[in-house]
Amino acid sequence: MTEGEGATGEVPGRSGRREGPEGSGRPGVELRPARPEDAAAVARIWHAGWSDGHLGHVPAALLAVRTPESFALRAPRRVDDTVVAVVAGRIAGFVMVVDDEVEQVYVAADHRGTGVAPALLAEAERVVAAKGHRRAWLAVVDGNARARRFYERNGWRDEGLFEYLAASDSGPIRVPCHRYVKPVTSPGAGLPGARLPGAGLPGAGLPGTGLPGAGLPGVIAPE
Repeated sequence: MTEGEGATGEVPGRSGRREGPEGSGRPGVELRPARPEDAAAVARIWHAGWSDGHLGHVPAALLAVRTPESFALRAPRRVDDTVVAVVAGRIAGFVMVVDDEVEQVYVAADHRGTGVAPALLAEAERVVAAKGHRRAWLAVVDGNARARRFYERNGWRDEGLFEYLAASDSGPIRVPCHRYVKPVTSPGAGLPGARLPGAGLPGAGLPGTGLPGAGLPGVIAPE
C-alpha cells in the first residue's frame, strides 16, 4: 500500500539529475535508481511511514508481523523495484512499482510537505506507463484519510473498497483498502534501461508484495 509524496525528475542512463527551477520546481530533489547500500535508509523510512499510516487501521495480525526487522529484510530484496529521492545527499523518500501497481510510496518525516511525495508519485506513474500500461493503480487502507486526500489531489480516482491480501509468512492477511486508479500516458521514447524525463526503474516486481504506503505521514499500502 502506498503513503506518498513524490517528485519527478530526469535521470539519464543510471545517473541522477537534480530538479531545479527549470525542472519540477522542487530544488535539490534528485531521483535515481536505488542501490544496495540504500536499503537500510529505505527500510527505516518504510517502517516509520508504514507505522504512521497504518496503526489503528489494519488487523492486529498484520501489525504483529510488520516489525522493524521485517522491513530491514524486505528492503534489500526490493532494490530493483525502487527509485529513491535524494535531498542534500540523503535519501528523503522512495517509490516501488510492480507492473501496473504503485506499491510503495514513502517519504521521511522531515521531508513531508516539501514536494518530494508528488515527485515520487509522478515518477511512479511514468514507470507504469513505460511498462506499457494505460492505467496505474494503488491501494490505501480504509482509515488512512490523509493519504486518500493526497492521491485525490493528484488526480487519482477511488474505485471503492476491496480486500487487499497482505503477505505474511503464515499466509495472506486480508486488509480493507480503497483501490485508486489513474490513466497514465506512455512516454514517447521509453527505451529499456534508460532514464528519461521523470524516468523510473524498468525493474521487475514481486507480485503480491503489497500496496504503496503514502509519504504524507506514510501513505499507501498495508504492506
